[in-house]
Amino acid sequence: MFYLLPLLTVSIWAGNAIVNKLSFSVIDPGAIAFYRWFFAMLVLTPFLAKSIWQHRKTIKPYLPKLAFLSLLGMVLNQSLGYFAAATTTATNMALIISLVPLISMFLSVPLLSQRLSPLAIVGAILSLGGLVLMLSHGNLNQLAAQGITQGDGLLLLAAFVYALYCVLLKRWQMPLTNWQSVYVQGVLAVIMLFPMFLNSERMAITAEAFPLVMYAAMLGSLIAPWCWLLGIQRLGADRTAMFMNLMPVITALIASVVLNEQLESYHYIGGVMVLSGVALAQKKVKARQQKMATA
Repeated sequence: MFYLLPLLTVSIWAGNAIVNKLSFSVIDPGAIAFYRWFFAMLVLTPFLAKSIWQHRKTIKPYLPKLAFLSLLGMVLNQSLGYFAAATTTATNMALIISLVPLISMFLSVPLLSQRLSPLAIVGAILSLGGLVLMLSHGNLNQLAAQGITQGDGLLLLAAFVYALYCVLLKRWQMPLTNWQSVYVQGVLAVIMLFPMFLNSERMAITAEAFPLVMYAAMLGSLIAPWCWLLGIQRLGADRTAMFMNLMPVITALIASVVLNEQLESYHYIGGVMVLSGVALAQKKVKARQQKMATA
């Protein structure tokens, strides 16, 4: 039953890509990005406000780092995804974001002093080849002539930003619980997103926007992280992380039904290359870590 926890998390994250696409036509990206964290923090406040106040002296020295993490993981990453929805597909969103573990590995070299195995490099090349095939729609000449869409470019930036967030979160060990860290980052995100919210033209939560905002705030920002953390506790980080590879598959299935997105041959080939490369790199890193642990 514990395997249902990361599976549920990945399914919710897959649904986020669908929400991004649906929300673009009914509410401004700046507005939904703000509402997402505003309502999530509103729900968490009764449970965490007292703890945060009691530990305020411990938290205060880490506020600059928490603010930067909030900027990366909750402001830029989320906002870029909402803006990207105008010029890309939900399937592309999931495939590009699935590169986060791979990008994190390369960022870990300078930031965490980790070493890459030879097959991690092979996995990176395989994933990059699949990404190029997918973004070019199977026509490399077209990609060279026209470049990638604005949405795909924003998603690549979002993937890099979130990978940097994950690595810095590991580098900056802080004496806070996971939920204390999330709450402080979330409150800071609400403050940083407020100016963008004020500049939004469509900020009203209409009948069409309400379920999308609630999905992003309740499921995407609260339920999914809770299930993911619980899955890590019960199954371990390695087993839980492997479920990330299912996200593009689940997203593509939902998008084909809800958004009528058609999957072409380059989606299948490129997607398999991307996911295989990520899995290959992760597998070798785990194998190397196990070897070092038993040495």
